[in-house]
Parts: sequence; C-alpha cells; structure tokens
Amino acid sequence: MDPDAEVTFEFVPVIRQYKSGRVERLLPVTPVPPSVDAATGVASRDVTIDAATGLQERLYLPDLSARPGGGEGGGRLPVVLYFHGGGLVAGSAADAPEHAFVNRLAARAGALAVSVDYRLAPEHPVPACYDDAWAALLWATGTGAGAADPWVRDRGDAARVFLLVLGFSAGGNVAHRLALRAGSEPGRLPRGARVEGAALLHLFFLSKAAETPESEAKDAWVRGKLVELWAFACGGRTAGARGPTTRALAWLGCGRVLVCLAEDALAAEGRAYHDALLASGWAAADAELLESRPADHEFHLREPESATAALLMDRLVALIAGDQ
Repeated sequence: MDPDAEVTFEFVPVIRQYKSGRVERLLPVTPVPPSVDAATGVASRDVTIDAATGLQERLYLPDLSARPGGGEGGGRLPVVLYFHGGGLVAGSAADAPEHAFVNRLAARAGALAVSVDYRLAPEHPVPACYDDAWAALLWATGTGAGAADPWVRDRGDAARVFLLVLGFSAGGNVAHRLALRAGSEPGRLPRGARVEGAALLHLFFLSKAAETPESEAKDAWVRGKLVELWAFACGGRTAGARGPTTRALAWLGCGRVLVCLAEDALAAEGRAYHDALLASGWAAADAELLESRPADHEFHLREPESATAALLMDRLVALIAGDQ
C-alpha cells in the first residue's frame, strides 16, 4: 500500500497521519493577519521570540487613549499569556476566532496580551509545547529579546502576568505545567516578576478517578480517542495526561486560579482539578470554579455574543483586575 495513503493515526475531526509521515490537520483554521481591530481599537503584531525554534507569538496592545489617564502617559498594563487550543496537534494564534477573542479580552481587561504560537506535535512532540510556554513567559517578563520589545518594555507590567488558556482544552495542560514550573523555579524569573493568576478553560487532563458511570457511557469514544491523541502528541509516551496530584497543586506558582467547565468529555477532570486545589490547601476565595454547562466546548469562540460567553469574559476581566 502507498505509504502516503496508509493511515497510521486518525482522530476526526482533529488530525490524520500517514505511514510516510505526512500529517493532515483536519481542524479548520482561518488565519488572519495582525492589524488594528476596527471593533475594539486593539493593535496587534507578530513577533519571533526564538529564531532557533521558530517560536512566534502575536502581541495585542489595547487603545491606551480609551483608558483613564490614557495616551502614552497611561499606566503599565497587566500581561496576559494566551495559549490556543487544538489538542497540542492543531490550532494557531492567527486563527480568526482565537484572534477575535484575544482582541476582545485585551480591550475589556486593558491588558497587553501575548498569544503564543507554540510548536505542534507530532512534528514537535511534547514537551516542546512546554518549553515554548516557558520561553514565552521569560520573554513576556522582559528577559532576553523581550526586554528590547517596545510594547513589553514600555507598556507591560511584569509584576502582573496571567496565564489564560482557551480553546481545545490542551492549552490548559500547557498552562498548568507552566504554572508548576514557575512555582518550582521562581529564581528563573526576572526580579519582581511573578505569575499572578491562571485561568484554565476546559483543560485537557484524563483520569480514571474523575470518571463517573454517566461520563463513561456518554463520552467513552471521545475519551478513548483523547487517550490515543495524548500518546500520539508525546511520540508514543503516555505519562502526563493524567490529572495532577493534590501535592503538586500546592506548588502552583500563581496566586489565583479560575477553572472553567463546559459540557464536554473533560468536565469531570476540570471539577476534579478544582477539588484537588482545595484539598491541597488553596483557599476557596483564590480557587474559583465557573460552571458554563450546558454550553459546550469552545462556546466562547463560536458564540462570543451569548450571555454565557459574556459571563466568562466578565470573570476573566475580574481575575485580571484583581477583584475576583
């Protein structure tokens, strides 16, 4: 059989790989260029932060004149790191729904947003995405080339860095690992820089302990394919998709966490993650749970004008403002 036609891995509607190594990404991506957004006034531009790996990100700067004391004399802005979804194998920071969401978020929160175009598996197996997330955090807090970027240097507040994870759930896994590393390696961040909070939306973890008889019956096929997808993204290894331990969550390197649930196959993991936060010693005021069901996975990207999406945006803005 033609190796360029023989399928070795398939998860419809996400990705397909052939014996020859050719990869066919099935999730639709509609890339849009950076611009000044007519609806929000947010300006965006693309930046390469690591020429060796090709790591890129899209920066978003809100219209400073619209803020109190705006113009060039306005105060420094909180920095939001955003990781798109796509199961670690698909997606893009330039995808139109992702781009539109970050425009809205930057405008509403008055934040300098950094949407990270991390490397995708299988060409770049896990942990490449984790390495890219760490590089993006160091860059956004003014380390290396980030110190020379005019938006980061002149407008960003490295003392207020947030990890916001949206999209196809896998970005939540990336952000969780990044928050753990920030907690275990605090000396690696520039002096005064800290990760203030993390928002984990529809995060991608898999755990037998989180399953219920109802979820097993309802989501058995999807959960089975997600297990396969994780091993595929890891180049055949399987460690890491399992939910974090209570002990590990005590070391998250941030001050506040917002866990968001949707009607999907991973809702049980999200709830178990929040329960484990509380069990590890997190105060309820610092570990918030937002239940968006019956709205389904990625509703905030597909239906941005819905009341449920508006409530989610309000919670994200409140988290960034510090009045959770």
